[in-house]
Amino acid sequence: MSRIEARFAALAREGRAALIPFVEAFDPDPATSAALLAGMPGAGADLIEIGMPFTDPMADGPTIQAAGKRALAAGSKTPRILAMVRDFRRDDPATPIILMGYLNPILAYGPERFCVDAARAGVDGLIVVDLPPEEAGLLAPHATANGLDIIRLIAPTTDDARMPKVLEGSSGFVYYVSITGITGTRTATAEHLAAAIPRIRRHTRLPIAVGFGVRTPAQAAIVARHADAAVVASALIDTVAASLDAAGRAPPGIVGRVLGQVRDLAEAVRGARRNG
Repeated sequence: MSRIEARFAALAREGRAALIPFVEAFDPDPATSAALLAGMPGAGADLIEIGMPFTDPMADGPTIQAAGKRALAAGSKTPRILAMVRDFRRDDPATPIILMGYLNPILAYGPERFCVDAARAGVDGLIVVDLPPEEAGLLAPHATANGLDIIRLIAPTTDDARMPKVLEGSSGFVYYVSITGITGTRTATAEHLAAAIPRIRRHTRLPIAVGFGVRTPAQAAIVARHADAAVVASALIDTVAASLDAAGRAPPGIVGRVLGQVRDLAEAVRGARRNG
């Protein structure tokens, strides 16, 4: 059983959903992003997504685009991101880590080499935003051979005829992009989720995480009542960006500020079904 599967199984026994916060690797600098990553489990993160910065992030809104730009300026590169995961794993053998990014850096690194090195570093799953199922052969065999889950994206526009193809070969969990558009711009309503999540469940037994528009504890709680996980990214990155000094440096207290936000989100997610 993979770390992702084991974590969702444990949460199902507890009768609650997961919180999956996001950290952009090397934003705004290596030390700060590593400290955020290390502190997230203690703040209530059940799984963690790490963003792999890319120069052309087509699915990302302005917030994560700016984070990626800061991260690249700070020296983010694929080997250094994997080293960051490896450092995290020395102290935390249990929290699932998912890398989220785009195909081009993986192709540049070499898909087989990337999967081997990611697994050795302690990565559990991959979300490759611009890898359609028709091209999955570029990566999926190497991921499977190294025990990495391939996590598929389902959009509101994915119809019932298309969904089985998108979900083919997926594992870990399903990521429901709850809005049409880019990250961090809008949020899905409870009414939308009440219709969308059961439709997806008819096609898969995998847990369903909802992202691309979850910003506040109240919104995370709504997601937790309908789905198996709430993914929060842009709201955390906004806090990072708003905390930087005039020179773009991380001041003292920035890590505590973001982790406090994670704690508030975690409390809302953990109480959602009990209070709903």
